[in-house]
Amino acid sequence: MTSLPIILVVDDEKQSQEALRRVLADEFRVLTASTATEAEAVLESENVHAILCDQRMPGIQGVDFLRSVRERWPDPVRMIISGYTASEDIIAGINEAGIYQYITKPWEPDELVRTVKEALTLLELQQASAQASLDLKVAPAMLGTSVARKTGALKRAHHFDRIVHAAKSPLADIIEMASRVAAFDISVLITGESGTGKELLARAIHYNSPRGDKPFVVENCGALPDQLLESELFGCKKGAFTGAYEDRIGLFEQANGGTIFLDEIGETSPAFQVKLLRVLQEGEIRPLGARLTRKVDVRVIAATNRTLEDEVRDKHFRRDLYYRLAAFPLHIPPLRERPMDIHLLAERLLADTRKGFGKPIRGFSEQALAVLKSYDWPGNVRELQNEIQRMVALADADILEAESISPRIRARACPGGRAIADAGQRRTLKDQVESLEAQLLGEALARHRWNISRVADELGLSRVGLRAKLHRYGLERAG
Repeated sequence: MTSLPIILVVDDEKQSQEALRRVLADEFRVLTASTATEAEAVLESENVHAILCDQRMPGIQGVDFLRSVRERWPDPVRMIISGYTASEDIIAGINEAGIYQYITKPWEPDELVRTVKEALTLLELQQASAQASLDLKVAPAMLGTSVARKTGALKRAHHFDRIVHAAKSPLADIIEMASRVAAFDISVLITGESGTGKELLARAIHYNSPRGDKPFVVENCGALPDQLLESELFGCKKGAFTGAYEDRIGLFEQANGGTIFLDEIGETSPAFQVKLLRVLQEGEIRPLGARLTRKVDVRVIAATNRTLEDEVRDKHFRRDLYYRLAAFPLHIPPLRERPMDIHLLAERLLADTRKGFGKPIRGFSEQALAVLKSYDWPGNVRELQNEIQRMVALADADILEAESISPRIRARACPGGRAIADAGQRRTLKDQVESLEAQLLGEALARHRWNISRVADELGLSRVGLRAKLHRYGLERAG
């Protein structure tokens, strides 16, 4: 999508509309409607990519409105926001309306943005799948050549050598172990904080394995309720549940002979874990509504940012499933534990961004690199990528200077980094107090892993007051 994706917010409360608009406006073009009629008028005139709809509206429930939307405008991704736990009737409506996500209030801004981004990724994948199906019908004779060419390119793109790291980085040992296990049909569990590159490592394992010319499919297990997740992974028969309008082939069957990557596996419910365990034990799946099972030959790579050993101990994750998934565990250390990688990563990300943005940036100044290397990057590689994209977008010269780095990063870098970033600048007492306040906020955020409630409690602030300060200092979490 060349322009910003369009998000339609449907809510009869202006205050709620404005809150959603503020949270989403940095990433998306946000349109609002107070009634179903207003929303339909927007859908008639705009190419809407996703709809966020409140469940309780005058004259109609959100799921009923989105059910009618699905019939007239099937393309936009549909999401519901509600202050109530979904009842059986609402769940049935969710299935009939094909709703991607049921979001409960109070929602967290960062989680909401992440959910919408994932929804749009799903939309792009669906569109790409539809185009691929059309291509297969139009040019079947070219299939073998094009697939072979694409597979070769994927193997080169996802070779272990392409994972950026310094020679003495702790990541080097992880990559070495991953390259050795790739050749063997064994389940792998990749752990690590968000943004560390778990999916990148999973792809490298797949494309450097004997299954590398077979499908690699991905599912975010934390994004769907159980029934939809089962349908997505195992498939379903027409009529298996409300909203199952046709037979569906699940991702396990689509990945037959290849690899399935189950991201956020720690978010799954105990009920779903039982069903997944049976698939791993028996090597067969049963689509929802089907009487017979089907054999599948799939390698499973799972990932989580949780500590599953703790989840097992607290009885939130099945012990037997854990040992099935963690036959070969790999842990990717966060970027703050491998600062020697930051320079190389920054240069690679700059090269990719420079090419994508079409700007002739030659590199970083020594001061800029010093600041980047002195920051702890709680969002890991993803946050570093976002920052470099921002720097390139705003750059007027061909060298990126320290002054172009976000103030929140300069404020939270280590003392040496701050001294470099602020060198030559005369700072008033007010400036220094604000810098110290931003630093303390940043340290508290990192300490509590961006849990806003805990940070507010520690600092003696209200959540509203804390969010105002985060906005003031540019400390909102990177996407």
